[in-house]
Amino acid sequence: MPEIMLDVRDLNAWYGESHILHGVNFNVREGEVVTLLGRNGAGKTTTMKSIMGLVGKRTGSVKYKGAETVDMRSDRIAKAGIALCPEERGIFASLNVTENLMLPPITAPGGLSVTEIHELFPNLKERAGSPGTKLSGGEQQMLAIGRILRTGAKLLLLDEPTEGLAPVIVQQIGRTIREIKQRGFTVLLVEQNFRFAATVADRHYVMDHGVVIDEIDNHELDANMDKLHDYLGV
Repeated sequence: MPEIMLDVRDLNAWYGESHILHGVNFNVREGEVVTLLGRNGAGKTTTMKSIMGLVGKRTGSVKYKGAETVDMRSDRIAKAGIALCPEERGIFASLNVTENLMLPPITAPGGLSVTEIHELFPNLKERAGSPGTKLSGGEQQMLAIGRILRTGAKLLLLDEPTEGLAPVIVQQIGRTIREIKQRGFTVLLVEQNFRFAATVADRHYVMDHGVVIDEIDNHELDANMDKLHDYLGV
């Protein structure tokens, strides 16, 4: 059994006075792809931001490779080996594709080279000189994922990477997640589309109202489909 890379215990989080997470518990083992499923407002994105230290206040425990990070600044968490690809993608409109790709610092050895990223996402090579404003939604998502693959981070947090994308791009994102898993990366994925999640993930945690309410192994999805429909309202 692989070692636990990320261990979240009794995680609470606030934005100002708003208490969003109410004791979140889950773990991610090295080399896994794990998804957080749930309806809008369930606390999935806040969980990702809390792992990175990007909320107003958090309590509980977030251990990465056995080391406690809950009191670390977000820059130290990133240097420890965790990278977030946010839902809004964060592409700089005034920079071209190559400049966006090269922007984050390399924090550890083992990241992908620009050539390897171009092999995963040929569109990025073709659009290397294009400004961020000229990219399609799918190209922006490819760039956002490619950017964190350069850094050497071993745990990748992907927040809604398929939202609003055409089916052919969704399939490409799925192939990329499977490929980076084979290369030894570990992925925590926020998704509302559990049908997509089923094509890439080993396990799924279901969130509702700021807590984890269930854990389902991927091979047990079919047997739990009625329950999932109830949880997700689909």
